[in-house]
Amino acid sequence: MSGAARRRRLRFDGWIAGLGTTSGVRVVVGHWPASPFGPFSDVMLERADGERLLLAPTPETADFIGSTYTFDTVRIVPVDVTVAGRVWTVTAGPLRLRFATGRRTVLGLLLRAVPAPLARRPVWSALTDRPARLLMPGVRTRGSAGGGRREWYGARDLRPVTSLSATFEARDLGASAPVEPPVRFGFGSVPRRPAVTRVTTTVELGAG
Repeated sequence: MSGAARRRRLRFDGWIAGLGTTSGVRVVVGHWPASPFGPFSDVMLERADGERLLLAPTPETADFIGSTYTFDTVRIVPVDVTVAGRVWTVTAGPLRLRFATGRRTVLGLLLRAVPAPLARRPVWSALTDRPARLLMPGVRTRGSAGGGRREWYGARDLRPVTSLSATFEARDLGASAPVEPPVRFGFGSVPRRPAVTRVTTTVELGAG
């Protein structure tokens, strides 16, 4: 059997929230109602000094995410995400986060028009990679991940984040701010402007 034939693809359907704060801490929340691990949520956090931290709910999800992206510290903690209309509430170990989304931008409306079966296909993510990089510097829709893996993101919706409050280890992180500098967990960052993206993520495992 060839190496390509042995590769397996895993699909995650959900949302990614990319958030910046005036304290310099940047937060990426993954909320996955459908995944190979069942429904779960996780948090990737980069401190102002550059430390990259993963907050994951189980050893299994921590191992998978930690093998796909790069972190300095991994913590296994309960991660709870509640969505009530446009308000998101996130509790993850030492993190307390609450934010609200606004009306869709023109780009969000365009993404909503993409049929879901098309958005899930890696070939579509490959075609949209260059436009994504031009429209949102730092954003990539395909690339190489850790452990010899490849990854594709198929966006299906986008809403801006209009307000945010957060504490980490009991310290106030301040108000919403651009995601600057870009986060460094993987091959790409999230949009500079804080936003929530509806997305299908496909991860192709390395041969073995």
